[in-house]
Amino acid sequence: MGRLFGTDGVRGIANTELTCETAMEIGRAAAVVLTDGMHRKPKFIIGKDTRSSCDMLEGALQSGLCSVGANVTLLGVVPTPAVAYLVKKYKADAGIMISASHNPCEYNGIKIFSSDGHKLPDALEEQIEAIVLDRKISVPAPVGDGIGRVSVASFAADDYIKHIVKTVDISLDGLKIGIDCAYGSASVTAKKLFSELGAECLIMYDTPNGVNINENCGSTHLENLADFVVRNSLDCGIAFDGDADRCLAIDDEGNVFDGDYIMAILADDLNKRGKLKNSTVVGTIMTNMGFIKFCESLGLRFVATKVGDRYVLEEMLLEGYNFGGEQSGHIIFLDHCTTGDGQLTAVQLLALMKREGIKLSEFAARIKKYPQKLVNINVSPEGKIRFYTDQNVKEAIEEAKEELGESGRVVVRVSGTEPLIRVMTEGPCEEQIDKIANNIAAVVKAYLC
Repeated sequence: MGRLFGTDGVRGIANTELTCETAMEIGRAAAVVLTDGMHRKPKFIIGKDTRSSCDMLEGALQSGLCSVGANVTLLGVVPTPAVAYLVKKYKADAGIMISASHNPCEYNGIKIFSSDGHKLPDALEEQIEAIVLDRKISVPAPVGDGIGRVSVASFAADDYIKHIVKTVDISLDGLKIGIDCAYGSASVTAKKLFSELGAECLIMYDTPNGVNINENCGSTHLENLADFVVRNSLDCGIAFDGDADRCLAIDDEGNVFDGDYIMAILADDLNKRGKLKNSTVVGTIMTNMGFIKFCESLGLRFVATKVGDRYVLEEMLLEGYNFGGEQSGHIIFLDHCTTGDGQLTAVQLLALMKREGIKLSEFAARIKKYPQKLVNINVSPEGKIRFYTDQNVKEAIEEAKEELGESGRVVVRVSGTEPLIRVMTEGPCEEQIDKIANNIAAVVKAYLC
């Protein structure tokens, strides 16, 4: 992680940690770094989710960009993957998404995509940080006609919906689904998208008011959706996060389908249809061992990366793979999009259900997941730094790994998007992994909080 950028852009509490001044400086620096040597006015597009702070940060970003001569096209409220797709469709030099994903409304963030729709590599993020924080490079200050202009793309959401519709060749007619929009970006796209594909949609949490995004709903709060699916005898439920780049599902019996379950059944389907390149799936170190064994049973290769869909994508691009993702529901279909896309994932999952005529609960029986325990510990920025050197924490982790041996796993990491240290244990005995995770968490609290 850099000094500004985490694993998924710049993130913090809006107007205190992520200020207008910082956003303006990021806009200026991004224009300088991403359009170096360009002999024309560069073009940036900006999308946002539904947080009340988005308008404020959007204004600051466009001011910064225009002040160094970049033209800006505003997309309005759209999902993050829409920015990744539209930056190429609209032939822009870069795209920016204002969102803090699954975080509460007081947080916000800035994600930057290059002209090919990819999140920026570490090297470019470091160059932007150097301009913003070190001020070693002077930025241009054009006047008159050299100053950038702002326009609005009023059909951005529709253009994105059309793209997703084209990724399947089957109607979803006959499927009755519940959709949790998390009071976020999916509120402007989900109903039209799934209805156009023929599904009967019961929409939930689609009336954002600026402060209710992710509030007891969405991919991190699935209880209400699960109850809704069972009470209304639905085929399944689909839950998005605030910017709709992740998707989790609820089967017809009310059980949760996380990203590992979704990836497993979709990887199997892609491979059967000859559409899984190199018969390989890319996941992360958090991917459940049950998923890995499921892949092995099918003759599929599994490759693990660091946590973060950007690292999954980097591995896919490096080795020529086309499918991968995370347990959290960030799933990348590289043939269709260059980043995690919740609505694209949902469409592919529903299309598989329709093709095979199988209930989602029937797919679950194919995969035996290992019990996992995840404990999040709130720590200060200083605590996150000390994590890498504290001997007491290191010893606790090593002792845990020795106790589990080859029958399980221990993953302890610093969150790249929140003030947390995450402890994950996995193994065949739920009681054992609970104890081990709580022991490590206690050491972390004692020495890093």
